[in-house]
Amino acid sequence: MKKGGIVKEATRLAEEKTLHARVRRGGGAAMILRDKTKKVDMVVNLLNEALATEIVCVFRYKRHHFMAAGLSSFSAKAEFLQHAMEEQAHGNQLAERILQLGGEPNLSPEESLNRNLPEYAEGETLREMITEDLMAKRIVIDSYREMIAAVAANDSTTCRVLEGILAQEEEHAAERKCLLKILGPESKCPRSIP
Repeated sequence: MKKGGIVKEATRLAEEKTLHARVRRGGGAAMILRDKTKKVDMVVNLLNEALATEIVCVFRYKRHHFMAAGLSSFSAKAEFLQHAMEEQAHGNQLAERILQLGGEPNLSPEESLNRNLPEYAEGETLREMITEDLMAKRIVIDSYREMIAAVAANDSTTCRVLEGILAQEEEHAAERKCLLKILGPESKCPRSIP
């Protein structure tokens, strides 16, 4: 171990001993609780951000499911509906974790639209819908990666929940890329029934 490393380790151990002694006397308990509360509040806030994103994704996928038109839309329509259900399940997982942490899930539609990370874009053609979804997925994937990095050291349970959701979001992005490759000619969404 380097000289600086020995000093650093000795300092850390001394600080840890002091902290343990203060906790035993009751003086440090408030500080630890306050630090833990700040961390929990931060995690709950991150999870509510993710929940808002999942809620908006459910709305987007449902709209795309109903609005996709044309012969080439059949597989896309089914995929949009499947993804809407999976995004709803993600939202449920996030809300449950928020409750477990002592927080309250924010399910306000208005706040979901305001807090949502990717823009809510509808798209008029099937290709535009899938492209918008893919761009939103990229933003969501990056934000989940950042959240995982933020909570990994302090909250392994939340980290596992987020990792599971991230894996499925990455699958969704891969499926969107495949759909774009196999998509036939673009078809306009019907504006009204004649």
